[in-house]
Amino acid sequence: MALRLYAATTSAAKLRDFRTAAQAFSIAIEPLPGIAEIPAPEEGEDTFLGNAATKAVYYSRFAPGALVLADDSGLEVDALGGAPGVRSARYASDAGLVDSPDANDNSDVWNNMLLLKKLDGIPASLRTARYHCSLVAARDGEVVQVADGSVEGMILEAPRGVGGFGYDPLFYLPELEKTMAEIDLETKLSLSHRGRAIAALLPFILA
Repeated sequence: MALRLYAATTSAAKLRDFRTAAQAFSIAIEPLPGIAEIPAPEEGEDTFLGNAATKAVYYSRFAPGALVLADDSGLEVDALGGAPGVRSARYASDAGLVDSPDANDNSDVWNNMLLLKKLDGIPASLRTARYHCSLVAARDGEVVQVADGSVEGMILEAPRGVGGFGYDPLFYLPELEKTMAEIDLETKLSLSHRGRAIAALLPFILA
């Protein structure tokens, strides 16, 4: 019987990334039961790891004895000192452009527009960036293991592609000559920062 882990997320995209990476380890990853009804904790840390740990520890208390995974991830742009970083989903709302980073509104569009504005005039050679993910496994309110994953790229001056979500239309992969929004799902999953984080985490859990 496959080991089952619970993921503290309602995001279909995150679950897909986690499950794809976990298949190689014969591990089943399911959303934490009842997570939609559990009040979310405050994510007030200034690092991905800090926020991921806060969520993992908090949600693990709702599944006694089980391993619960939580991540925090986002985009780091070198020319902006690592911004938007932990505020990636809230980049535009922090600037007052949208009310909230709700997945049902157009915050992705506003986030991308603000990023382009911030990078206006920055030459291509200085538009280096990465998607970064910190992943934490916790049990009964205690951190068990942590891991990180990232993928390097560049920020374009205009969006390309219709796939993916978030900053994918602007995140360019030089080795593929495509943005994250232009590559097929299989290729994207092989490059996923979340997938890389869980692939780094699981061997320690299984040891």
